Amino acid sequence: MTDSQASSPIARLATGDADFASRLDALLAWEGVSDAAVQQRVEEILEAVQERGDAALVEASNRFDRLSASSMADLTLEAPRLRRAFEGLPDEQREALTRAAERIRVYHERQKPESWRYTEADGTVLGQQVTPLDRAGIYVPGGKAAYPSSVLMNAIPAHVAGVREIVMVVPTPDGVLNELVLAAAHLAGVDRVFTLGGAQAVAALAYGTETVPRVDKIVGPGNIYVATAKRAVFGRVGIDMIAGPSEILVVSDGGTDPDWLAMDLFSQAEHDEDAQAILVSWDADHLDAVAAAIERLLPTLERAAIVRESLANRGALVHCRDRADAVALINRVAPEHLELSVGDPEGWLPEVRHAGAIFMGRHTAEALGDYCAGPNHVLPTSGTARFSSPLGVYDFQKRSSIIHCSPRGAAELGRVASVLARGESLTAHARSAEYRIQG
Repeated sequence: MTDSQASSPIARLATGDADFASRLDALLAWEGVSDAAVQQRVEEILEAVQERGDAALVEASNRFDRLSASSMADLTLEAPRLRRAFEGLPDEQREALTRAAERIRVYHERQKPESWRYTEADGTVLGQQVTPLDRAGIYVPGGKAAYPSSVLMNAIPAHVAGVREIVMVVPTPDGVLNELVLAAAHLAGVDRVFTLGGAQAVAALAYGTETVPRVDKIVGPGNIYVATAKRAVFGRVGIDMIAGPSEILVVSDGGTDPDWLAMDLFSQAEHDEDAQAILVSWDADHLDAVAAAIERLLPTLERAAIVRESLANRGALVHCRDRADAVALINRVAPEHLELSVGDPEGWLPEVRHAGAIFMGRHTAEALGDYCAGPNHVLPTSGTARFSSPLGVYDFQKRSSIIHCSPRGAAELGRVASVLARGESLTAHARSAEYRIQG
């Protein structure tokens, strides 16, 4: 073991080790299900909001966020207030926020699906009609930190999709409003903001109250109470996902500056102690250099304590045998963020089956995707990239099937449907189809 391995705060693994699979499984394991006490508290809050509406929201907000609101009027921000926040920003912040919003908008405009239809030989028309949701609810965290980027990433796709009304909730502990968050809401087309957080905010969006309108879908990350509440109200409203901690998997061929890679790992680890940062390479000397960079640069970070704990708990430097080994590991992990810090990232792309977002080449830091590259930063975590996709315009739209039978088409399809329906002993189905058979 080298000196850098001995002093590094991050684990060292090798795919050739006999215990590698079990160690990797332990590293990736994440249980996001809340305990019984959290679930019970969330159920109580949901029930209170459902039964007492605004009064329960005011009571919960005063209790949990240390406010002194007397009514929902004290917890409501309308569009003019959001505009003032935007206009009051320092020029540099306003310009950066505007540029990021425009890039996100342009990217998501390309996602818009179109309605379509085709006509069969007998005149029957089949197709699909795409329509936006009527109302979307955006949850924006507001506890330990403020996230204007989350406002843009959640609200702009909804706006591009054509959602008629976008409602945002954001907690304001001790009554502190973040002007950058409100400015982002203005830019992203949010109609109203309620300074609500936690399970009570989710309940308000799901059930509706005297003041907060019921939405069709709730999107946006939150703490364990928010995640538990979203899971509980799913079915009454749609939700985007139950998100786990942030993750990054970096693959390096040894040609990228170790300091760059160390900071890329830090960029995810600084989110919280449960975040995960993993680097994979078949170059052992390169891994040693990154480990040394981690140890040297870690004390320079403002959130060094959080980063150190994250790396110690869930981070790893993985020595793989070769490129094929690295590809297999990518698809095994199915990371939220994948950095291909290699000379020919395009050559890797066809083999990557599971990843939320893929950052290609040495100069493409994951942090660029968090803020302003354009693609959405709301991504599947905890291996769910195997079956899930980034948040997008399609999450705020519905697809309806179009079926318009001609008389001849109804007769031809009726004969087929009749046979199948009678085979299922559903004679009303069969007779309904048979009535339309002519000749």
